[in-house]
Parts: sequence; structure tokens; C-alpha cells
Amino acid sequence: MRKLLVSLVVVFALGLAAQAQEFHAAFGFGTVTAPSASSNANASFPSLSGGLYPSFSGNVILWHHIGFGGDVAWRARQTIYSGTQGNFGIVQPYRPIFYDFNGVYSRTYKKFGGDVMAGIGGEDLRFYGVLNCGSFTGCTNYVSSNHFAGHFGADVRYYFWGHAFIRPEAHYYVIRNNQEFNDANASRFAISIGYSFLPGF
Repeated sequence: MRKLLVSLVVVFALGLAAQAQEFHAAFGFGTVTAPSASSNANASFPSLSGGLYPSFSGNVILWHHIGFGGDVAWRARQTIYSGTQGNFGIVQPYRPIFYDFNGVYSRTYKKFGGDVMAGIGGEDLRFYGVLNCGSFTGCTNYVSSNHFAGHFGADVRYYFWGHAFIRPEAHYYVIRNNQEFNDANASRFAISIGYSFLPGF
């Protein structure tokens, strides 16, 4: 069932890309910044900052420079969560994953282009070392703590060779009920390399 759903999404996305005025795809690396570690009378909270985050992204521009897109970024290596809740300390490997789906406004002019985006997504905190089994997903060696997030982002593309570009980018996530990190929001900064399919370019 899951494979069928993924196949349908891919076919739908490729069909839209074929009708698009522009299609940009990129792979990048970056890092996340967030407020520093904090504590109160009942708990301590580590910082979400740091780590190397690979990312994949794609934008489809359909009409008058307006379209949609999305991206996913994950921490390349697990790190140790070391917060406390009440009198219980939590020391466990974990990995954050950020994903989002956006409305996009995009412009391209000669060697330069840029995108401004806003949308919704989420933060998936995967805590490892716990066997988690479900009838739909099977068994995994992690449990997830998922949080809804609003997303805002912007980037600048420089076309260094034909349709190939390098792109510095910035993203801001407004994360709902991010209690593992004292409800902290997060920013992600990255540099991506990608390719554009642009008619007449």
C-alpha cells in the first residue's frame, strides 16, 4: 500500500513538472540554529543547534512565477538528547528531521534567480534504541515525536554552468509544542547545488 501511494505521488509530481514553466531540484548541506540550552524549576532543555544537515528540495513553477515546492532535511549523524523532565533524566540518541510543503514565488533573470516561500511542515524527532512495532509500519528501532511547523524560506540561485546552479538559502520553522526543546523555534541555513529545467533558458 505504501509503495503504491509513493508511486502515485511521484507520477503526479512528474506530470505537473512536465506542464511547469520551471522546475528546480537541488541537494544541499547546512546546519540548524536554535536558542541555547535552558532550564526551569521542573526540567532542563538541550539546544537543537548544530550538526550537519543534508537536504533535498524541489520547486515547480506553474503560472506567473507562482508554484509550489517542498524540501526535507535531516541531521546526518545522531546526537545525544540530555534533557530532564521532572526528576527523570533522559539520555538517548536522537535525530531531528525537518520537512515542509510551500507556496513559492520564483524569478529567474540571466545568471541569477531567487525564491520566496511559505507553507507548512513538521519536525520529526526520532529517538533511537527503542523497539517500536505497528501493524502498518512494521518494526523500527526508534520512536518519533512529531510536531507541526509553519515554514518560511528564501534563497538566491547563481547559474554557474548552463542550467546548473549554486544556491545559498535560509529557512525558519515555527514549531508547535516543541516541548523537548522548551518550545523553541529553529532556523536552518544551507548551500545547495541543483539543476533547473527552464524553457528558453
